[in-house]
Amino acid sequence: MTALPALPDAFSDWFASRGWQARPHQLALLAEARAGRSTLLVAPTGAGKTLAGFLPSLVELTERAPLRVAKGERSLHTLYVSPLKALAVDIARNLDTPIREMGLPVSVETRTGDTSAAKRTRQIQRPPDILLTTPEQLALLVSHRDAASFFAGLRRIVLDELHALVTSKRGDLLALDLARLRVLAPGVSAVGLSATVRAPRDLQLYLGGAETPAGLVTVEGGASPRIGILDTDTRLPIAGHTTAHAMRDIYRAIASHKLTLVFVNTRMQAEFAFQALWSINDENLPIALHHGSLDATQRRKVEAAMAEGRLKAVVCTATLDLGIDWGDVDLVVNLGAPKGASRLMQRIGRSNHRMDEPSQALLVPSNRFELLECRAALEAVQEAAQDTAPARIGGLDVLAQHVLGIACSDGFDADSLYREVCTAAPYAELSRADFDAVLHFVATGGYALASYERFAKLRQDKAGHWRASHARVIQQYRMNVGTIVESSMLKVRLSRQRAARPGQPKLVTRGGRVLGEVEEYFAETLTPGDTFIFAGEVLRFEGISENEALCSRAPPGTDPKIPSYAGGKFPLSTFLAARVRRLLANPAEWAALPEEVASWLHAQRLKSRLPKSGELLVETFPRAGRFYLVAYPFEGRLAHQTLGMLLTRRLERARMKPLGFVCNDYGIAVWTLADMSAAIARGALSLGDLFDQDMLGDDLEAWLAESALMKRTFRACAIIAGLIERRFPGQEKSGRQVTMSTDLVYDVLRRHEPEHVLLKAARADAATGLLDIQRLGQMLTRISGHIVHQPLERVSPLGISVMLEIGREAVYGEAADDILAEAEAVLIEEAMA
Repeated sequence: MTALPALPDAFSDWFASRGWQARPHQLALLAEARAGRSTLLVAPTGAGKTLAGFLPSLVELTERAPLRVAKGERSLHTLYVSPLKALAVDIARNLDTPIREMGLPVSVETRTGDTSAAKRTRQIQRPPDILLTTPEQLALLVSHRDAASFFAGLRRIVLDELHALVTSKRGDLLALDLARLRVLAPGVSAVGLSATVRAPRDLQLYLGGAETPAGLVTVEGGASPRIGILDTDTRLPIAGHTTAHAMRDIYRAIASHKLTLVFVNTRMQAEFAFQALWSINDENLPIALHHGSLDATQRRKVEAAMAEGRLKAVVCTATLDLGIDWGDVDLVVNLGAPKGASRLMQRIGRSNHRMDEPSQALLVPSNRFELLECRAALEAVQEAAQDTAPARIGGLDVLAQHVLGIACSDGFDADSLYREVCTAAPYAELSRADFDAVLHFVATGGYALASYERFAKLRQDKAGHWRASHARVIQQYRMNVGTIVESSMLKVRLSRQRAARPGQPKLVTRGGRVLGEVEEYFAETLTPGDTFIFAGEVLRFEGISENEALCSRAPPGTDPKIPSYAGGKFPLSTFLAARVRRLLANPAEWAALPEEVASWLHAQRLKSRLPKSGELLVETFPRAGRFYLVAYPFEGRLAHQTLGMLLTRRLERARMKPLGFVCNDYGIAVWTLADMSAAIARGALSLGDLFDQDMLGDDLEAWLAESALMKRTFRACAIIAGLIERRFPGQEKSGRQVTMSTDLVYDVLRRHEPEHVLLKAARADAATGLLDIQRLGQMLTRISGHIVHQPLERVSPLGISVMLEIGREAVYGEAADDILAEAEAVLIEEAMA
């Protein structure tokens, strides 16, 4: 092991003045930096990761200051990249303390979307020693015409919360920019900081490049977190997502602590929890709200109040997940199930942000299945087990954006850029054919669009280098850079139907009143004729026109085929799902569960059965003139939603006359007019065939062709790739204009160039995003030959939670809780008869 270096006297004295001494991992990073090696630091919360990341830069800048002054050097030395603007600002504030107290000759500045144009221009001309920025701003810097000179003196890159950066398309773009920086500044080394790592090797490859993985420094120890599951006298519901039953207990916990962060999984839950706490705020405690839909000014006010210790609690979403140190947080409350062990550890780390003090957290399940999930997550945390997402394969749409950005800088040679791109870990396996297809698309729009001049964005000069074809192209690129495509809402409009020619169906036209809005991703999964509940009535989906979902009123007595689903929830991780299945299959572990939950599971074993960890339990039973099939895959709502769409198609072919389906993270229920139990008994319906893996072939393709999902997925890819610009100089395209543009292009490409690079990108996104096809495929493989059928006379205790999803609207509040409780009571009485 490399001998640890000694700190310069000024730094040693500063540590001593605070009663500290440099930790071994901080000195190890100093040694690695002096050797010019890139390094990944994995350390628990409060271990001084940020100071460790910047210590080599501060020492080097201080030691070289006289030489830099003598030579008149003024160049960027260290680049820090954060996933959040707020985190970059927080780090700047934290860095100011040692620099000011030691009197170091080091300048630090931030560069985010909030930085003025004048300051950004000055930073290019006279850069600071350390620049703190975001992936989007780095992409703009790399594409600048002066990028080569600006980054020539770059010595170090610090990537904070690396695990959060690499799991999305933002991570793809950042990896490409890192590959570019390694070319512009050959001597640069990088430091990655992370407290949550399942597979360090993936991050090492990302950090150092596919050909030269970074080294690894890990920090063991740290106080074990103190995590409990809320023990309340109030009955825990079988279903529901509001945690309304526990609000009084949560309020008492807030009152007894200095500062509590109350985490939820959706913005709607945040709004509900905030209102619920305020409605019982008899002591007038200062409680605030923080989520991404709030105005930035309001969020900054809340953050300032937290830092100054003026708040008792903040109800928040993932906006406060990451490593920002917001004052004296001494308790984290997680409402609902955490959905992943790593996410839970990240949130817990906001409490007592110091390595030698245990973080305190309280898990508050909304229902009994969530309690099982909380128990599984608790065990995972105790074992320090992680479930971060696996390494991504880089998106072709992101590559297209990067190619255009490099062309906007100083141009490029195609062979050299291909070799450079392949050093970025997400693109290590990129074929030359795919690269050339991306280049051809950026240059001309592709075969089907090549005749349109507006899509010709690149030209080759006499030396064969590719450059932006016009100054307008550069300006449009700079205004549209980034991979975050805001999710949009669709207005739900009652359509008008007018008579057509004899023998033809009625024509659906717009013009009726607007009932409200639904998330786009919900409407994407509907096909014409599907029914769903909205605004208190059953609607028939007719289609999507621009940014509106056109619907008509369904005939009286119509069953809602697909109930509306409110809010984007995190899917249950595969890792926790497997633990929940094991817990269900092992009655010996039930003793640690609350009595009402253990009794519920015992009742399930008595009335039906419990699946073994490798089985899929399928129950069938009649109810109210309908016939139900309930299955328990435990693979998360996204995979279950895709499974439901495909099962109903197969049941239709089997003449079971399916009426609809519902699902949650744990199970799925399908109901039909035909008796499925009888069909299975006489061999007319085979569960093995129904759940066969081949449903991911023709059935999936047929559904995608009918649904609007691919168009919507294609739209996001087209925006990221620069095919369709959202913003122009002096104007911004409306969502409706973007929709019209991308829909037209999508139709043209499907007809004339079905293998277009953006169609390939859209198909890849659909498989790993809203459809979760990969996970569904793994589940179908796992259960093959292990499906257990249990015919019943009535719903089982376990099935109640899934059945209660039927007809559930996006309603929060006491009325919704009363309705759900009443329905639950009816089903419990039925199940236990």
